[in-house]
Amino acid sequence: MPNDSDRRNLRPLSLHVPEPRFRPGDIVDFNDFEIPAAGSVDRPAIDADPSAMTGHAYTLVRVLDDEGRAIGPWDPKLSPERLIRMLRHMALTRAYDDRMYRAQRQGKTSFYMKCTGEEATAIGAAYALAGDDMVFPSYRQQGILIARDWPLIDMMYQVYSNKGDRLKGRQMPIMYSARDASFFSISGNLATQYPQAVGFAMASAAKGDTRIAAAWCGEGSTAEGDFHSAMTFASVYRAPVILNVINNQWAISSFSGFAGAEATTFAARAVGYGIAGLRVDGNDALAVYAATEWAAERARNNYGPTLIEHFTYRSEGHSTSDDPTKYRSAEEKVKWPLGDPIARLKQHLILIGAWDEDRQAAMDVEVAEEVRAAQKEAEKLGILADGLKQPFDSMFEDVFEEMPWHLKEQRDQMTAEREAAGI
Repeated sequence: MPNDSDRRNLRPLSLHVPEPRFRPGDIVDFNDFEIPAAGSVDRPAIDADPSAMTGHAYTLVRVLDDEGRAIGPWDPKLSPERLIRMLRHMALTRAYDDRMYRAQRQGKTSFYMKCTGEEATAIGAAYALAGDDMVFPSYRQQGILIARDWPLIDMMYQVYSNKGDRLKGRQMPIMYSARDASFFSISGNLATQYPQAVGFAMASAAKGDTRIAAAWCGEGSTAEGDFHSAMTFASVYRAPVILNVINNQWAISSFSGFAGAEATTFAARAVGYGIAGLRVDGNDALAVYAATEWAAERARNNYGPTLIEHFTYRSEGHSTSDDPTKYRSAEEKVKWPLGDPIARLKQHLILIGAWDEDRQAAMDVEVAEEVRAAQKEAEKLGILADGLKQPFDSMFEDVFEEMPWHLKEQRDQMTAEREAAGI
């Protein structure tokens, strides 16, 4: 065993603390940002061995080039009509976000989270999945519900926790749940949806069903234990599941380096588990669709799970509780080299002669009015400023199929105390 004298000429140990490239006030320069050319990444067969496609975890699947052309083997060749529907759902999601964000600022709800700049990661994926495939979202996948034509007013009821809220005010705003849309309840505990999605996929396979599962988490959540537990089960049992990582570069105030982005990609997490991994331009709706379609076909044909990293950017705050100007340069969102997903899909549609600026402007007005009308109706059943919307008795309900005696006793005691207090 070495003694102290043996160590005197050794360099002292040190830690590496990740530091983002740009801080508030910095000039942002992404000129050294390496972006593979659109269409340059090959498309493996759906039965490809994960070990033969390791490189796909370190590049970037892209379909739309800088001029808006769809090129390369990943081009899904969707009809103009379907692309226009995708564009409309993306615009509707952004309009919904803007309206609900303002509602929070007006004191009508307590909290909200936008997905501005990330719409393609939800809507592109939703279009590639079957309508009854079970999705296990995180808190920025409201676009999936919107793409599945779930009523905006029902989503707003949940945000307001008003009398129309099917969840009876028991979830934070934006933590939707819609069984009829095959949309699992959003959890505020990070990455819990990952093992749930793998478990659903395993159960679906065990009973010979045809539904696959898909889950989403942020890049920071890949540091959670649930992420790695899910990866292990998905790999061992070849579960028919798609595991999506939304790498939007920032958590609430810390950048992706604290989750390991400086060392490698998040798609590379798949390599060590023997899972197929894809890294995708998350601001390219066609690339997101194509990657999800490939992973879905792989899962449906019993070739195993896929991990997809969607490389995108959170252009606004983490939530209404966050001020991004405190920790990042304001120039980042305008200089992000992969652009805006709505603008890029619009550019493509104009290029192929299926769209124009006038129709885009008219659609923007139309979706804004649709959201405004839904909000007007939703607020008739209450907003935050109106006070509690759910009966006090409801706190004892829905825990058991039949309420046990001790909860009935507590409920009656509470009712008596409230009556005695004149409440």
